[in-house]
Parts: sequence; structure tokens; C-alpha cells
Amino acid sequence: MSDHDQLLVVIDPVARRLDGESVRIAKDVLCAGSEAKICLPAGNEEFARALARRGSRRLVVVGDDRALMRAVGLLHRERGISGGTRENALSLVPVGAVPALELARSLGVPTGAVAAARAVLDGVVRRLDLLVDDSGGVVLGDLRIPAIPGTVGASSEAASPSVWSACRSLVRTLVRPAPPTAPAPAQRLRVEADGVVVSDLDRPVAGISVRSYGGRAEVVVRTAAGERLTAGATAAVTVSGADFRYRADTVVGGPVRTRTWTVRAGVWGLTLPS
Repeated sequence: MSDHDQLLVVIDPVARRLDGESVRIAKDVLCAGSEAKICLPAGNEEFARALARRGSRRLVVVGDDRALMRAVGLLHRERGISGGTRENALSLVPVGAVPALELARSLGVPTGAVAAARAVLDGVVRRLDLLVDDSGGVVLGDLRIPAIPGTVGASSEAASPSVWSACRSLVRTLVRPAPPTAPAPAQRLRVEADGVVVSDLDRPVAGISVRSYGGRAEVVVRTAAGERLTAGATAAVTVSGADFRYRADTVVGGPVRTRTWTVRAGVWGLTLPS
């Protein structure tokens, strides 16, 4: 049997706990169509060791979005995911709670155990981009930076109202309709795409999103004034300013004051239905 028919199937412990039946089905399909070595790591350290010792076997992860992200991050750090061959590609059989499989669906992986396992055996490799931040974190799909409520225009007076002001507020509430909804939260951040400023600190932003595809990161900045600013980057995207948090796929990072995400075009391969 050729090397590309030899699989290392790493089954995430969360998948085994949440949906043992789907795991069993995936194992049966994969073992029927290939020479598969099954690995059942108990935690992240054993998961990492299994990937490092895979040899020439094709890697198949059975698990949710977090298991996929963990595998891609580990392989990227050991430079074991580059190259255009089928052997260097990663395969996924999504198993987990429905909200935890959104990334897999967005990448085109079938969500049924049988269909996903068959795609592992008969599918084709699609080269995908990766965003890698300056701390080693990876983004496979969407990067989002939401505004933090109360970071722009906060008043120290409002923090400690007097008894009289509280009474006046109560009277106003009783005799007048409630005031309109408070403006959306915003924060002062500087956004650069390939060194070009997209939005600076003098323009509070309500949210930032970045997604890389086709070798290019698409940057969208929504300002507090309702503007939608867009830019493209082929090298890097940098955000800096007040402390901010960000959501890289399903993982929340920060707070940080500056972070740079580098575009890695076509650096990893995912096996998808042909």
C-alpha cells in the first residue's frame, strides 16, 4: 500500500466525549478505505506528540474547530504543513457541538461523519491562506476586533452620580419617554495594511474584520460615524492603540496594545471533496 493511503487519525478527546457514535462511524469508514493508525490523545501535550511523530502518514483530525486550529498551529510552527503534496495536507472529520463546527463548514468540509471521512479518502487538496500573528497565533478564517463599551467619551462625573441627579433622572423617566439607545461602543485604534494607514487614532472605530484569501487579506474598518473603510494587504496588517481584544476564529486573544498579522499565502492544505 502506498504512503498516501497510510493515515494517522488523531481523535480529539472532546469529540470522543460528545459524540462517540460519529467518531466510531468515521473510524470505520477510514479504516475500511486505508491503512489507518488510530491515536487517542488524552490532552494537548499528547496531541502535539502524535502530530510530531506522524512520519509519512497523512494526518486526519477528528474533532471540532479548536482541534483543527490546534493542529494547524502546531504544524505551522514545525513547518510540517507547507508544500503542495497530498501527504503534507491536513484532513478533518468534524465532530462536536454545532456552534463549534462553524469554521469547518466555512472552509468547505462536510459536517457529516460519513461524507467527511469519504472526502479524506477521495478528496483533493485545496491550498489555503493563513494569518500568523507576532506571538505565533494563527487565523484560518475570520479575525475580528470589536469595540469595547465605554472606551470613548467616558465621563468621570457619570461614574458617581449624586442623590439629586439620581432623583432628577427618575423624574425625567416618569414624565418623558426613555432616551434613545446609547451610541454603539467605539475605541481609538490605528489600522495599517502593508504599512498604509487605513484608519488612525483620531477616528474612533466600532469594529475591525480581516480575512485572507487568494493571497490577500481583506481589511474592513467600521467607524463610529458609520463609515466603512476597506483595504487590502499582501504582507501584513497591524492594529495598535488602546488595549484591545480580538477574536481569531474561535479563540479570544488580548488585551494587547499592538499586534501584527502576517499574510501567509497558500501555506497550508486542506483535503476537501473533489
